[in-house]
Amino acid sequence: MNEVSMHLRFLAACAIAQEAGQLVRRRFLERDEALELTFKGPQDYLTETDAEVEKLIALRLSQAFPDDGFFGEEGGGAFGASVWIVDPIDGTADFARGVAYFCVSIAFVHEGRTQIGVLYDPMAGELFAARHGGGATLNGRPIKVSAIDDPRKSIVELGWSPRAPFDDYLKVATRLNELGAGVKRRGSGALGLAYVAAGRQDAYCELHINAWDAAAAVLLIEEAGGWTNDFLTAQCLERGNRVIGCTPKLREALEIAMHV
Repeated sequence: MNEVSMHLRFLAACAIAQEAGQLVRRRFLERDEALELTFKGPQDYLTETDAEVEKLIALRLSQAFPDDGFFGEEGGGAFGASVWIVDPIDGTADFARGVAYFCVSIAFVHEGRTQIGVLYDPMAGELFAARHGGGATLNGRPIKVSAIDDPRKSIVELGWSPRAPFDDYLKVATRLNELGAGVKRRGSGALGLAYVAAGRQDAYCELHINAWDAAAAVLLIEEAGGWTNDFLTAQCLERGNRVIGCTPKLREALEIAMHV
């Protein structure tokens, strides 16, 4: 795929993420006790807005790039040589509960490699964007991971998923605590990873996260000078994977902590 085609996709991803984010914002501000809420599984929320936003993103991408594949968290799809991987609302539980911490996530994967990663936080008005080999930005300004190299000075977000044994989560949390890291947890893995890219925290780890949650944000960290594990494998596209994103000098300690 040539440079012009990739640049057009990058610009489109940024514009579509913001359009979709504004729809999410409107629905969030309009929400009331009548919000339709269902569960895909234990602690796995689904709202009507998820499907509505995913349909909008799919429509815009198909209009602009009809030959590209599409895979969304809610509607599924197919993985091909060129595919968009979308999470319409990462942080649905917070969205549903009235907590303003969620984002739209759009990744473009070509021949097994994430080429474009875009996240938009509509409540903060923050657009995180990256291209493979082109750096990472926040609202158009370059971002870099922090310079922290000592776990005792680090802030690590440890995500949790019911798809991984809770005992394993506790093991990792205990190890991080023994390293002296400040451990936290919030409700959006995508934003947690993006915050690493922006230097707001020093690492994000999770024992299992789905491709649509992290494909865009992992690229942000890589392009912001950080390190990530080999996340987007062929198996990850279908079944998810563990993820580690951090400042480079924290890599060894975190790999050990995450070994369960």
